[in-house]
Amino acid sequence: MVEAHSQKQQVQQVVYRILDANLDRAREGLRIIEEWCRFGLNDAQLAGVCKHLRQEVGNWHTAQMRAARDTPGDAGTDLTHPQEEQRANITSLLQANFCRVQEALRVLEEYGKLYDPNMGSAFKQMRYQVYTLESNLMGYQRHQLLWRSRLYLVTSPVDNLFEIVEAALKGGLTLLQYREKTADDVIRLERARKLKQLCDDYGALFIINDRVDLALAVNADGVHLGQQDIPIAIARQLLGSQRLIGRSTTNPQEMQGAIAEGADYIGVGPVYETPTKVGKAATGLEYVSYAAQNCPIPWVAIGGIDTSNINDVIDAGAQKVAVVRSLMQAEQPTLVTQYFISQLYRK
Repeated sequence: MVEAHSQKQQVQQVVYRILDANLDRAREGLRIIEEWCRFGLNDAQLAGVCKHLRQEVGNWHTAQMRAARDTPGDAGTDLTHPQEEQRANITSLLQANFCRVQEALRVLEEYGKLYDPNMGSAFKQMRYQVYTLESNLMGYQRHQLLWRSRLYLVTSPVDNLFEIVEAALKGGLTLLQYREKTADDVIRLERARKLKQLCDDYGALFIINDRVDLALAVNADGVHLGQQDIPIAIARQLLGSQRLIGRSTTNPQEMQGAIAEGADYIGVGPVYETPTKVGKAATGLEYVSYAAQNCPIPWVAIGGIDTSNINDVIDAGAQKVAVVRSLMQAEQPTLVTQYFISQLYRK
């Protein structure tokens, strides 16, 4: 009888240690996220959500649990992984800490049932709140980066695709669209995954042309749709509210339609004739000037823009431009990227 009681106490102490460790882990992760919301985004609402969750977690951290802590005897204190030693950018830092918090909350939800019948349900609700916070925050991050990005590279099929893209990323590119119309889906999926990883490594947004399914498969930041592609409303249902959706437009009517549909940004063009838009007449700089005066959402001038005419496009009112051949066929894509960006920031 005494032995059974002793075993029960030992199990209870282990549970307390597990709860103590994961309560600490959840609060630490939430504090890291809160600091970025407060100082990085200057967003009091998101910071307030983090603080409220952190305090709610802390309310469960009893003296019993703290007393069970045994840091010197914890076999896990020396365990580490190379991925924990570095963070490529703020996005990877935030995602790592969201994962940390969610895993801790799941542990607290399960082991908490052994401590208090209400603890499991409380942490289940908190876990769902953190999922919502993650979605809102990462969506906010995407929109912030979209607003800041000036140069938008749209890929074309080339043998050295990844080398060119990485060279452009090294030059400061922060917005990439993968566009390939004819390759098999297996190939497109493989290339999209590699490009997404490159964008993650350099802190850039990754957009898929046309294919919502492909965007979902590789966790892209969004899609870009043409006038003949699926309605934005359907794409939004599939992608959720936090991913970006762009729409190509060629005139003021299409612009207003895309805005009314809920596009996050639009393409304005083709400004000049381009082989990537066969059969489409150039809109000229007049539509660029119209967009500069009338478009309330981010917009990108596109179509035949290169180093020889970019300043004309900028003078017409463009602050963001998309390029294809002028970068995909460049001998020194890093330098060309830097040139484009320097011109776009000169005004």
